[in-house]
Amino acid sequence: MMASNEDHPHGDETVGGAEREIKRGITVMKKVIRDRDRGVLIKVHWNEGGQLIEPNGSTLTSFIGALVRNEVPITCDNWRNKQLNEAKDKIWSEIKRCFDIEENRRDHCLKLAGKLLRGFRTFLSTTFLRDTEGTFVDAELPSKYASLISPKEWETFKSKRKTQEFKSVSETNRQRASSPAYPYRKGRVGYGRLEQSILTKENSSETSLPAHVLWKEARVGKDGKIKEDVQQIFEKCETLSQSIVPYEDTDCRSILSRALDVPEYSGRVRGKGFGITQKSLNIKKQKTPSNKELQQTLEALKAEVLELRKERERDRAAGFKDTSDKDSINCNFQPTIPEGISPCHLYLARPTYRMVGKGKVHNNLGELLHTKPLPTGSLKVSVDIALEKDALLPHPDDVSDATLLGDAIGSFVAWPTDLIIVGYETPTKSKAKDKGIAREIESVASQKEIPVAKKTEISKRTGAKKKNPSKYRACLHTYLETTDISDGCVRLIPMDGAIFGFEYAESLGKEDFDQILYHTQLSVGVINTYMRYLYDKLMGPRGLEQRFSFLNPMKTNLTEMIRKPDEVRTYVVERFMADTDREKLFFLPFNTGDGGHWLLVAINPFKEIVYYLDSLHNDWTTYPAMKTIVDTIIQTVRAQRKIQVPKRKANNITWNRVECPRQRNNIDCGYYTLRFMKETLLMDRTDIPSDYFDEYRCAYYSKDQLDEIKEELCQFIIELQVL
Repeated sequence: MMASNEDHPHGDETVGGAEREIKRGITVMKKVIRDRDRGVLIKVHWNEGGQLIEPNGSTLTSFIGALVRNEVPITCDNWRNKQLNEAKDKIWSEIKRCFDIEENRRDHCLKLAGKLLRGFRTFLSTTFLRDTEGTFVDAELPSKYASLISPKEWETFKSKRKTQEFKSVSETNRQRASSPAYPYRKGRVGYGRLEQSILTKENSSETSLPAHVLWKEARVGKDGKIKEDVQQIFEKCETLSQSIVPYEDTDCRSILSRALDVPEYSGRVRGKGFGITQKSLNIKKQKTPSNKELQQTLEALKAEVLELRKERERDRAAGFKDTSDKDSINCNFQPTIPEGISPCHLYLARPTYRMVGKGKVHNNLGELLHTKPLPTGSLKVSVDIALEKDALLPHPDDVSDATLLGDAIGSFVAWPTDLIIVGYETPTKSKAKDKGIAREIESVASQKEIPVAKKTEISKRTGAKKKNPSKYRACLHTYLETTDISDGCVRLIPMDGAIFGFEYAESLGKEDFDQILYHTQLSVGVINTYMRYLYDKLMGPRGLEQRFSFLNPMKTNLTEMIRKPDEVRTYVVERFMADTDREKLFFLPFNTGDGGHWLLVAINPFKEIVYYLDSLHNDWTTYPAMKTIVDTIIQTVRAQRKIQVPKRKANNITWNRVECPRQRNNIDCGYYTLRFMKETLLMDRTDIPSDYFDEYRCAYYSKDQLDEIKEELCQFIIELQVL
């Protein structure tokens, strides 16, 4: 028979007298014993945090419960008593005889045994030694448990429960347990198995869930409804998880503990259940940094900002144009360098013009560097030999955090085209007369090229330094402190006419920058700035402006559609009619007005198809005014293109609701909308599948995926040098 890992192994029984018969018998685990006798060890499984999960997790739990009830007397009040060591050894030995289990799981199993013993004692007290009103009952030893409990043990057990001290503690615990503020509603299913079932149901590639997500799911009833107070705590957690700035946070409590406004316990992790500790999750308490440490951090960030500016100046001195110049958009192909892969020398121009390394240049149309477009005026280069290991890379590698040429050996980096000289053959073996280049400087890459994906896997296995997820946010945060933006001044972001159909300057003020730094609802200014980023960094270099275009949300939000429908129609029709000779997908980040909800409407006027991506999973009927105007615009474009359709099909415009990732709070809609546009551009598809793209399909975006948007925005703003 199976039992659970909850405190009450006989949860289906009711409180009653000592001799009330209970239908369920004593757990004996016959199947486990049969497998043991046949020499079959039962394999058990554990989740990432070290909790028992299925298959066979509940079987082991039940078996441990049966063992501890047989081996340890109910009179034992202190599980840490050294006199129990022999019994504990016997329990562990019996577990290993029956289950395929690692030695390092001993502590978990014995802690579970102690928990189950406490649950058994509680069960005996509440079931046989209390009446329905909670009054003590001097009951006889239940005949059902006569094989487990001796009469002497039973009398000792009863006498302890008659003392005033025990009654006082028992009453306090009973009252606390009878009215929890946020009751657990999953019955006998523990957090570990609950997490497993959720991940399995969602077909998620994740191995664990955030504590506050699991905490909320554990409080969803059978009817699927969530109480308002639980939802409020969850939304508060979501807001905190996105708004906490790592370099400013000094609170050592978890997100969930902060939202509940309760202290953190050292022996457990709130919202994760039995078996999870701060140590097992590698959660380290943070100490409040001193003023000296804060000053050092600030100076380091200022130095990093200064280095970024110097790097920009070096690029300009080498002959590059500003990335905001439309004519300088990199097509990733240089006709002066042979097409394909060629050996080359690598040069730098500062402080003196000299050769610093050797490698191979990859000159192919549409070439990407770590899935991202190459910087303007640069090509992808694999570094084979570093003549100056300490030479600064022209473009630091964001994937490996490499800044020096010696760190980039065997990897791919971006290198300025006019500092690449073609014609060098990479040696496959060391030569005595190699101009003094030491053999150890050469890399395996000089003998055999290493694909980027494999190198990334190697880095993960060897514990290579990971990219700082808040690098550019920290730089922007530090730089803003030295400007007049906090005094109410703004900065202007130039918008080329090709982006939205008209030229203008987008203004960003303190509130806009704070939205990026502290993860709050995004304004139209931030949305438009990111669309310029997509145009400059993704659409231009890949030539995607022939297949995709943007509509300015400032001119097409719900408020404008209701107040000035004619102006909205005129603007959008002109944008559509400018590209009637080819199929094109137009992105309309739609806002419900007055700082409301963001969603994405992607329109293909050529095929008369509208893709509706709402991270709240509503459909277009929620905003009838928007649908009416979009339909009217498409019909107007159809008429201007002189396309004839039967009257009965005049309104046959296809609207597709896309099952896109779903937001989990009230502020992420803007970030989701930006990712929808970015991922569609990366796929280079003018059709969006109804269940979204396979490569990006997920239940919701992770914190890292949303942070990526903020990092791209911060880096782009710094590069524009508008501050």
